[in-house]
Amino acid sequence: MNKPRLIELPKFLDERGNLSFFENDNQLPFTIQRVHWIYDVPGGEKRGGLAYKTTEEFIVAMSGSFDVLVDDGVQQYHFSLNRSYMGVYVPAGTWRTITNYSTNSIAVIAASTHYDPNDAIRDYEEFRILRQSIISNRLLENRQTSNITHQTSYVKHTIYDCGIITLDRHHSQRKGDISVIENGDTVPFDVKRIYYLYDVPGGESRGGHAHKELHQLILAASGSFTVTLDDSNVKRTYMLNRPYQGLLVKPGIWRTLDDFSSGSVCLVLASEKYQADDYIRDYNEFIEFRK
Repeated sequence: MNKPRLIELPKFLDERGNLSFFENDNQLPFTIQRVHWIYDVPGGEKRGGLAYKTTEEFIVAMSGSFDVLVDDGVQQYHFSLNRSYMGVYVPAGTWRTITNYSTNSIAVIAASTHYDPNDAIRDYEEFRILRQSIISNRLLENRQTSNITHQTSYVKHTIYDCGIITLDRHHSQRKGDISVIENGDTVPFDVKRIYYLYDVPGGESRGGHAHKELHQLILAASGSFTVTLDDSNVKRTYMLNRPYQGLLVKPGIWRTLDDFSSGSVCLVLASEKYQADDYIRDYNEFIEFRK
């Protein structure tokens, strides 16, 4: 059985702000089916105290810091997360708690399944019974994961195919808020890669490229910035400043990120793994592509 562990993520240094990412079957030992993020948590609070029968998780402190406590029924693990390029892998069948949130921290959690309340165990004694079953029968070794495939073809999208999506905001005055993305439900693509910009100096600009096939959902997980979209005929600028509002960007749209506030974090959910030949980085090439 897999063990809970820290996974170091790629970190690309840039004076305009740093970038890290994780994607299916590379940094992650599972396929992303669900992403949610916890924010506006009062300092010192904790979330969690549960186990999943079949769901694997990967937890990153995208801003601030917190501790992840993991219990596999035999050994307890204590991970302190305070770097955006480090994350904790939490195997299925382990009890986990997120605690000691610093003020303004953001926890991003990628999961291997859609949410199923019947998969969650919230009573520790029930968890201990599950662990004994796992140890004796190795139930998790035969776990099946869903594989969703896509057929892609180029469509000449316009500005009017893009726009703001307001996500559900599950509010708790005492424990902070959660927003959720699930494959096949919330956005019109499956999330295969998550990347994020952080340590961006105030007022800086990033971006300035397009993708041939990649769909994106861009969110201000913390702070604010503007996104300008360009379909070679029309431009439109959006202000992102809420962690529960994302900007859906279709393929073939040039996008630029500007006016970052200090301490902001740009979170991007992407439909494909990194492919260098999917990028269009020269604006004149983009204009030719749009013809």
